[in-house]
Amino acid sequence: MESLIKQIPVSRPPILAESWENIVLPIDKPKGISSGDVLRRLKRILGRLKMGHAGTLDPMATGLLICLVGQATKLMRHFLEMPKVYTGRIRLGETTASFDAETQVISRVDSAHVTDDMIRHAVRSFEGTIRQKTPMYSAVRLGGERLYKKARRGEIVETPFRDVTIYSITSEPKADNEFDFSVECSKGTYVRSIAHDLGNKLEVGAHLVSLRRDRIGAYNASEAWSLESLESAVGAADPIIN
Repeated sequence: MESLIKQIPVSRPPILAESWENIVLPIDKPKGISSGDVLRRLKRILGRLKMGHAGTLDPMATGLLICLVGQATKLMRHFLEMPKVYTGRIRLGETTASFDAETQVISRVDSAHVTDDMIRHAVRSFEGTIRQKTPMYSAVRLGGERLYKKARRGEIVETPFRDVTIYSITSEPKADNEFDFSVECSKGTYVRSIAHDLGNKLEVGAHLVSLRRDRIGAYNASEAWSLESLESAVGAADPIIN
């Protein structure tokens, strides 16, 4: 594995790869498209090469998506094991079935009495290894079917638990009924579940309204290609034979 890591180059802007056949390609995913949509867009830009990504981002989320091309797909587990850093915003007093803003609000509670100290105390309680219940609106398979498909049909099933580690989590002062946060966590962590569980701790409910993945291991979103910049750079370069 270590020898393969050393052999596979990483393409960061503005330097284009000499060949796209075997490469690690950090992408800054925009809001509103799935991680699978990103791969389909890359195939249109680079050609129909073997591709995968290391860690799904929900359509609502933005930020770093490490895409792997050719032999680099063998490094998927290596990247999945890396800690992730996210920043985002949580809205208090409103709950949704998906734990984020992708579905309608199903309950509202007045959260005006919740103070910054209450939020900080509740947030700190998530640090360490915690047992997290998989949300219904997730891509986890149960009985051969994605959970989100069952959720969209209105089915309610018992979802699995998993142990995840929250290395650090901090909150910013509240503005109205929302506050910003930052979290560094292990693989498999559902940040929107943290928002939901935090709302339960504060007894007002909550959901995630924005999320950005800033870092995976030593890879940063600030050093990633946007789809538009990559498409423009590839289009302006000499043709690359794959």
